[in-house]
Formats: sequence, C-alpha cells, structure tokens
Amino acid sequence: MKFQYYIPTKILFGSGQLARLYRQKLPGKKALIVISGGTSVKKYGYLAKVQEQLNKAGVGFAVFDKILPNPIEAHVTEGAAFAKKEGCDFVIGLGGGSIIDSAKAIAVMVTNEGNIWDYIYGGTGGGKMPKERPLPIVAITTTAGTGTEADPWAVITHQDRNEKIGLGYDGTFPMLSIVDPELMLTVPEKLTAYQGFDALFHSTEGYLNKRTNPLNDMYALKAIELLGKYLPLAVKDGKNLEARENVALANTLSGMSESIGGCISEHAMEHPLSGHNPKLEHGAGLIMICEAYYDYWAKAGVADARMIAMAKALGKEDAAKASDFVSALHDLRVACGVEDLKMSEYGIKKEDLPMYTKAAFETMGALFKEDPGEMSFEDCLGIYEKSYQ
Repeated sequence: MKFQYYIPTKILFGSGQLARLYRQKLPGKKALIVISGGTSVKKYGYLAKVQEQLNKAGVGFAVFDKILPNPIEAHVTEGAAFAKKEGCDFVIGLGGGSIIDSAKAIAVMVTNEGNIWDYIYGGTGGGKMPKERPLPIVAITTTAGTGTEADPWAVITHQDRNEKIGLGYDGTFPMLSIVDPELMLTVPEKLTAYQGFDALFHSTEGYLNKRTNPLNDMYALKAIELLGKYLPLAVKDGKNLEARENVALANTLSGMSESIGGCISEHAMEHPLSGHNPKLEHGAGLIMICEAYYDYWAKAGVADARMIAMAKALGKEDAAKASDFVSALHDLRVACGVEDLKMSEYGIKKEDLPMYTKAAFETMGALFKEDPGEMSFEDCLGIYEKSYQ
C-alpha cells in the first residue's frame, strides 16, 4: 500500500461562492481572464461578476476570449503572448474544462520558452519539463465535466497534426478554484449530459486503473454514486439547484480522482475522435464508445469485483456480475437521452477506425499501460467497430 497524495488547490465549493473571490488572497496584481470564443459567460453575466470581484479586490485584468470547445495550440501561444503584452502576473480560467485547461497551458507558456508542444508527452510532443514555474492559476468552473479545477491536467489539440494530448505536473494545479453551481444553471441539456458522463468516466477509469489506491477509490465511488442519482435530474431540469450541486460535487471528486488515480485507455481512445473532428464534444465521444468499452472489460474478467461495485454505486443495488455495470451504464444513457449518438453524424467514417486506433496508441499509449488487463490493437479496433453507428 504505497501512494502519493498531493492536491494543493484551495477549493471554494457551493452556491454563491463566486461572491467570495474578492476576499481571497489573490496571487498577483493583474489577471489574464481566459474565456471561450462563445457568448455564454458574457450573456449570463458571469464575466461581469468576476470583473466586479477583481475591482473590489483592487486587481486589474485583461480578457482573452478565443478558446474553442476543443482548445488548440495556436490559441495557447496567442494567449501567452497577450498575457505578456498586458503584463498579467496570474491567470484566471472562467468557463468549462477547455477554458481552464487553456488557462493552465497559457500559464506555462508565459514563463517558459518555446511552444506548448515542447512540453507534451506523447505523439509528436517534445516531452520536456518546463524550467520555470507557471504563472499562478485560478479556476472558476461554469460546467461539471472535467474536474480540471481539482487536478493538474490540461488537454490541448495541435490543430495542424490532429493530436489531442494532455499535459500536467505539480506546477499546473490551480492555487484557487471556485465551484459555484449557480454558474451551471444555464448549461443546456445535452451539454449537461456530455459533461456529466465525462466526469463519470474519469471516476470509473480511475477506479479500474491498476495503480488505484484507497483514497482514490473513495473519491471515485462517491462520484459515480452522485452522478447515477443526480445527473438525470440535472439533465431533465437544469434549474434544479440540488441536482446541479451534487453533479458539481461529483465533478470535483472526479478531478481529485484524476489527481491521485488517473484515466485508462477509454480516454486514449476518445481523444483521436475529437482531435480529428473538433465539432465532436469530448463527452459525446466517450458516450459513443462506453458500452462496448466496458463490455470488453466485463468479458475479460480482470476486474469483476470492481465492476460490480461500480454498478452498485451507479444504482443497480442487486448487481452480482461485471456485466451489470454495462447494463447500469446503458440505463443511465437512456435516462439522460444520449443513447443514440452516432459517430457518422460527426463525419467519422468506419473505414478510418484503424487510423483512430493507431492514433490512440501513438498519442496516449501510456494510458493503455494503466488498464486492469491487456488490450491489444485488435481489441481496441473491435471496440471502435462495435460502437460505430
């Protein structure tokens, strides 16, 4: 029983917590506020609220508003140059996982030379460790999907190579995160589902990871339990604050699971799909492959007790075999209205599935090494083929 526990992030969790931002000891005098290229944080007043908080704290700010749903290397480079030009000494990510991931990557590149791809492990990444500590990072999440407010990871796509790969180390943990479910009440139904399933799979993958530990198990199982109970309610009624609060808690717990546990090959398999098809939401891609993926592990018989425990956490109290988790997962997809997602509707072609399989091993092959058992190239391709519609 050996493991490392390190989550240095101060988390303010709960409805109305954004109003406490100005009371915190902020790490600089001028913030780069990173937001999406869309309109939601402006439309719903979230940006204005953050700016008001910074004004009350006597902290200046500049806004960088170009981040895409699948963030790209070019915008990390542009954002870092903008932060230097504006003299920003810390970064605030205001938005969903793509925004906070971008804020982390920008924070690295403000203080380090070269390109963010120099510090990517996997694919064509340079595999370097940043020499200088990143700018301090504050995460204010407006969605419940990635748990990035409680972990060091950032996922970036290289727009010229269709590679979607994560990076992260101790320096990319946010120093402060605000998880205010009131900021999530406006997330649309489908995105609520996609994001919730992403959080779910961070937890299920962490629980099946062969390097899991007792603390990770606690976080993961609790997150699975909360999502099984509350995600359908949040999807059905986005204004249900109790449901939003519990889904947000599950999301943050899943981020903690990511910090001390980690994903396995399911995420390695999804990243090429959305890396090559930027309009595919990450959570939607995971949903497309999930039943065939977990059916593979159920039939492999290498983690039966854990899959039974996950099925029970997801609400199937009488679970007695590994395949019961697959059944519970299907029921959750139906309850959230996402059982009919099709790869073909996003432009993914069946004849390209071997290419996606090759990309999964080449770009994030390390995650296959964390699987509870063996998964070959042919096995991986078979999961894609069974998932294809």
